[in-house]
Amino acid sequence: MIYSQKTPATLILGIVFAAYGWAVKQGLLDGMLAYLGQTKNADEMVAIALTAGIVGIIAGIVQLFATAREGNFDYYLSTIAGALFILLVAAVVKWQFAPLVAILSKAMGTVGGTGKPIHKLLGLNYVVLGILSGIIIVNYFKIPSWAENGVRLSRLGLKTGVILLGALYSIAELAKLGQLSVVMIGFFVLGSVGMVLFIGARRHIPNSMGGVLSAGMGVCGVSATVAAAPVVQAKSTEIAYTIGTILLWGVLMMFIFPPLGHALGMGPVQFGAWAGTGILNSAQVAGAALAFQPDGIETLKVAEIFNITRVLFLPIIVLWLAVWYVKRESGAQTVNVGKVIVGKFPVFVLGFILVFALSSTGIFAPANHYKGKYFDNSNVSAKKMLSDGDVATLQAQVDKVQREDRTAALSRLMENRKVMSIDDDDTLRGLVNAKVLDKGANKILKKAHKAVRHTAKRVKKFRQLIVWFFAFGLVGLGMQITFASIKQAGGQPLFIGTIVGATKAVGALIVILLFVQETI
Repeated sequence: MIYSQKTPATLILGIVFAAYGWAVKQGLLDGMLAYLGQTKNADEMVAIALTAGIVGIIAGIVQLFATAREGNFDYYLSTIAGALFILLVAAVVKWQFAPLVAILSKAMGTVGGTGKPIHKLLGLNYVVLGILSGIIIVNYFKIPSWAENGVRLSRLGLKTGVILLGALYSIAELAKLGQLSVVMIGFFVLGSVGMVLFIGARRHIPNSMGGVLSAGMGVCGVSATVAAAPVVQAKSTEIAYTIGTILLWGVLMMFIFPPLGHALGMGPVQFGAWAGTGILNSAQVAGAALAFQPDGIETLKVAEIFNITRVLFLPIIVLWLAVWYVKRESGAQTVNVGKVIVGKFPVFVLGFILVFALSSTGIFAPANHYKGKYFDNSNVSAKKMLSDGDVATLQAQVDKVQREDRTAALSRLMENRKVMSIDDDDTLRGLVNAKVLDKGANKILKKAHKAVRHTAKRVKKFRQLIVWFFAFGLVGLGMQITFASIKQAGGQPLFIGTIVGATKAVGALIVILLFVQETI
């Protein structure tokens, strides 16, 4: 089958990108960028636009003038136009539309007694606006036929972003988040699966329906649904109902979680843990995390650790459902569980683990980095060192500190006016988290922490690249959310899914607010 079309669309998109990149490089758009507050992104615009432009022009010429032949090259060539189409929408939203919305929103003033403009209150940043743009395009216009293959490729952008995230973790950081995620996810995944099976039996839905719905609601959305389907011998309609339920619930939560998280004063660790536990599908988890913190990826990192931990529970759930289904369904055939797990296990998780292993060697950043930053107190500028006033503030509260290690670290900090070692940095972060000192003293300790933590250049590049992979993938995700697919959620699956999804979201929120603390 020949996939590529003789369409000028690819070439036109390439020319548009190249022209925009050239205009920014020549300073022709400086006025507009200054008005939108995007001058700082000029280098990023040039790099992305010129790269996309070159790819589009070359691919467009090949499509127009070369003879198409069946094969992988033909298929991947056919995806370039769609990929550029998604990237164009993402770029317009990120560079022009979202900044314009922010400007207009600020001009309208704050909403009520919140002290926030409406775009902050509703979370109308480039992530949310990008997803909404995709939804509007697919439902009210139409994805052009030449772009369809590329739109399907958008999931690859999300998975590539997750893989690259592995470069930003340190062993200590991953171990800490991993311990928390295993406890949280273990409880809520197993609880959600059991709850669906329990309610399903009392609502008298078929065992195959209950099995595939429990995997989708409990583990990781669509991936778990597809993995569990052959184990419980689910029908295609039951798979469609489950995916429709997951899509409807997940889309709603993707827009509800971020403003609610801000209203509750949640930080990156708390919100990331909540999104990674309470939202069903991987793409929706990423969307909520970036919507909550569009100008950084700390929240995304935490959310994806929880999401990946959830995926790692997939073999356990598949085995559980296989045993459960055979016992309950008379005449059910046993399934090779090992073959199903190997065939359906998400490969991007293995990619994440591989990149993290490479990161641990120091290839992307020093091996002792934390949140993408490494410890170095040799080049702390005078303005970042503690002032006499800072030392006096800390000295006045030394008596509040009971632990000897914290007292010693605090003394070295005051004596040298900067943090002296990684161990001292960890100890002082623990002191802040313990809330022993008042807010003013904790603010000084946070300032001292930031002064000795530096972002590696490669990590900074990875951060920018990761944000774009997710922006690309989430706009493409929006282009795959049709009202028809949401309507696929049948009555019983939607009823059960709503009960279980709401219970998981509220339960996880309560546990996190009570027991999960932020780190500096």
